[in-house]
Amino acid sequence: MDGIEVPKYFLCPISLQIMKDPVTATTGITYDRESIEQWLLTCKNTSCPVTQQPLPPESDLTPNHTLRRLIQSWCTENASLGVDRIPTPKPSLDKSHFFKLIKQLQQPGSNIKALQELDFLAAKNERNRKFMVETGVPKALLSFIVNCFEEISVQGLAEALRVLVFIRIPLAKAKIFLQEYNDQIIKSLIWVLGCEFKPQVMVKSHAVLALKTMIQAASSGLLERLEPPFFEMITGVLKQTTTVSQQGMNAALHALLIACPWGRNRLMMVESGAVSALIELELGSPEKRTTELILGILFHLCCCADGRAEFLSHKGGLAVVTKRIMKVSPTADDRAVFILSLISKFVATNSVLEEMVEVGTVRKLCIMLQVDSTAPYLKEKAMGILRSHTDEWRKFPCIDKTFHKVY
Repeated sequence: MDGIEVPKYFLCPISLQIMKDPVTATTGITYDRESIEQWLLTCKNTSCPVTQQPLPPESDLTPNHTLRRLIQSWCTENASLGVDRIPTPKPSLDKSHFFKLIKQLQQPGSNIKALQELDFLAAKNERNRKFMVETGVPKALLSFIVNCFEEISVQGLAEALRVLVFIRIPLAKAKIFLQEYNDQIIKSLIWVLGCEFKPQVMVKSHAVLALKTMIQAASSGLLERLEPPFFEMITGVLKQTTTVSQQGMNAALHALLIACPWGRNRLMMVESGAVSALIELELGSPEKRTTELILGILFHLCCCADGRAEFLSHKGGLAVVTKRIMKVSPTADDRAVFILSLISKFVATNSVLEEMVEVGTVRKLCIMLQVDSTAPYLKEKAMGILRSHTDEWRKFPCIDKTFHKVY
């Protein structure tokens, strides 16, 4: 189409491409349906892109058949110049179609076909995903997953999980689902993590993402009742990093972090081997958000004696936490310093204090005190650690010189 002058009124004001399905908004401006629907469904403070007049998400979009025919005629006339003909668009799906698919999903003979169509429609556009949420597709999918768990069947799970991730269950709805199904949804998703799939990475990643949403929506009562298999499976995900995507890994960490405030949960995490798994994951130098999540969980686990013991039993624990200070983000600095404070306060044996010298912990804390950008409360926390063991650390010549610069 190079060198061909396209009539300006054939172009969508948003995409600047030839319109395939022109529709006119209530403001009188014509757009390509896909572009304006995406605009309405994803933009906040919605207004008409051209006139800036209010244009609510539920605004009527009237098909401009006359303009579509003109565009199709022009494309046909210029086909010899490389212009592709614009096909007549299919009628837009309405909510009744999704209600029909939900019914099919509940029937053993048609559920897989319904899942495949939902999968296709969810990937197609935001409008379909919005209709799915409004018609109750998330609840139907979760019910399907729970049934798979109860019947020990994996058929259709990949599609069901993929659609769930596509449509992003609102937290308000997730809370309602959890009240209806109690802990069966969480048990079902944990069960999925223990199943074998092809391809495994995407299915398990989607399962962890769905699980994170459920844990975010869970009540304190439900979080208090989490059982060992929950932590064992998620720790297994952390240990086998090739089984999930980076997004899935962060979702697994997020789920653990949400469960951390309860002492019972922390003990189960420690018993599942989470401390070692977290340190090993951090030694791989992950991305910023992953590090923040790891250090956040380690802080909570170091609040209990068993967690601190596991942390110190790993040869890389103190070293990697020390290394992350002033290298990642203020959030990471906060968690790292508080971890070191817990170690310093509760398990500062001679061997631990010596290790803190060897891996550079003392030196890093001294540097923090001299950096202007360090938050005042972190400087105070670092100073508290240093003061509590000054006499022991001064026995090391290299550290004695460092203290002279600080005090």
